[in-house]
Amino acid sequence: MKTESKLERILASGNLAVTSECGPPRGARPEKVREKAALLKDHVDAVNVTDNQTAMVRMSSWAAGVIIKQMGMDPILQMVTRDRNRLAMQSDIIGAYSLGINTMLCLSGDHPKFGDHATAKSVYDLDSVQLVRMVQKMRDEGKFQGGADIDCPPKMFVGAASNPFAEPFDLRVSRLAKKIKAGADFVQTQCIFNLDKFEKFMEMVCDRGLNEKVYLLAGITPMKSAGMAKYMKNKVPGMDVPDEVIKRLEGVSKAEQPEEGIKIAVESIQRLKEVKGVHGFHIMAIEWEEKVPQIVEKAGLFPRPAVENL
Repeated sequence: MKTESKLERILASGNLAVTSECGPPRGARPEKVREKAALLKDHVDAVNVTDNQTAMVRMSSWAAGVIIKQMGMDPILQMVTRDRNRLAMQSDIIGAYSLGINTMLCLSGDHPKFGDHATAKSVYDLDSVQLVRMVQKMRDEGKFQGGADIDCPPKMFVGAASNPFAEPFDLRVSRLAKKIKAGADFVQTQCIFNLDKFEKFMEMVCDRGLNEKVYLLAGITPMKSAGMAKYMKNKVPGMDVPDEVIKRLEGVSKAEQPEEGIKIAVESIQRLKEVKGVHGFHIMAIEWEEKVPQIVEKAGLFPRPAVENL
């Protein structure tokens, strides 16, 4: 029997997977979701639908995911533990699954102080590792976290996130191992700019045999400008942007910087294709979704495999 998740089938076939993301709008405008998703169509295997990203209110992830599903595309439901307790999360999971969403990513979420509702109360009834375990138990054991049987278990392909660059670096692989042990099927990483450090991280992952237990998708973000690179280096926690990347962008005119940023992204993909344990790429083109097809094509990741042939 074939799995329900298109992403899982792509990965299980041995093909390099490609995912991207779509941030829902800050209003009840489904056409905004359709516009963003249409830019990615045919060039990615699945689309992450963010959940109140940067702690700002947006259309719910599952609602935007349903819109994307109706377009014939495959959404990845992102869910953060910041905003819901375990009752609400389990309710949303079975609700999303009942509407055809079968792949999800489990996250903690940015603290409200980083958004525009700084005094909002965080929930954090579970952390991201516990959320992974809960979804895995719902799927494989057919049990709610409280122990009751689930009438129709949600057969979710379960994802988690990993930041190879957060400190302390030596604990990054142990953190990843906890998520894999909890039941993560695939992992998407933070944006990778320091390729040397990421390759060292992957060596540690492979040394522990974790590459054989999870599908890992390397995070790629194209830089629009040297200013964006400096901001990510200095203002975004857990981000590692080498000075060489900034200097390379500063070495061309401002008009040429967006194209140079795309070149860097493509070159990164080409290099990371050869890294043991990398099973695909998660392309996070922040409010720049129209460039994803260009990156996918230039990186030799197009056309995408036809899932019906897998």
